[in-house]
Amino acid sequence: MSRRVFLLCVVAASILPTTAFSQSFLSQYKGLPYHDSRYNGGPQKIPGRVLCAYYDLGGEGVAYHDTDAKNHGSGELNPADGTYLNEFRIHEGVDTSYTKFDRKPTAIDDNPFDKVVPPRDMLYVGWTEPGEWFNITVDVAQSGTYAADFLISEWPDLPDMANADNYLREAALAHDPPSKTVYDPERDGIRCRSLGVHEHWNNGTDKKYSHNLGKAHGIELFQVS
Repeated sequence: MSRRVFLLCVVAASILPTTAFSQSFLSQYKGLPYHDSRYNGGPQKIPGRVLCAYYDLGGEGVAYHDTDAKNHGSGELNPADGTYLNEFRIHEGVDTSYTKFDRKPTAIDDNPFDKVVPPRDMLYVGWTEPGEWFNITVDVAQSGTYAADFLISEWPDLPDMANADNYLREAALAHDPPSKTVYDPERDGIRCRSLGVHEHWNNGTDKKYSHNLGKAHGIELFQVS
């Protein structure tokens, strides 16, 4: 399963208070803004940074939809050891994890090719599949047009490849790969060194999406109350 990780995002669902859809959705929606023992700031603020990992409370079919019920980050990639980050939302289907630095012997997010270095221990949503979604309740300062910058670790127009994660880890550990393959492209008896770490973060420079700006796709925010 390939990883597509999003930090800054708003659910791409336009809500118009004057439409029957909007009125129906708002009257029936049972989701609540995320909160836990560490975060109790209420709805995330716009303008501002919106963390996808703080998607609404409410469960499958209400706050989110995921193709399976297992969190492939918390409890799978990250061992269930009782710590907050490793077990963050572990019993929910949305796949969550966090950025990791200074890990030995395998580097994870320490990447010299990053255009932007993400914050340490930053929670994120990953392993997304077509058809999955989640809702985030936000507090918008005023109605208007907003552009969203995305911080991602795999550009979403890349094709999904079988065992993509294994390939990335193989490249990161090219000097001593999991497959035990000897990579010696120069045929000089010297193994190839690491080709880069497992995750590569980029910001969305010049990739601001807003349907309000006349784009064919993007995000449009409307005041709902």
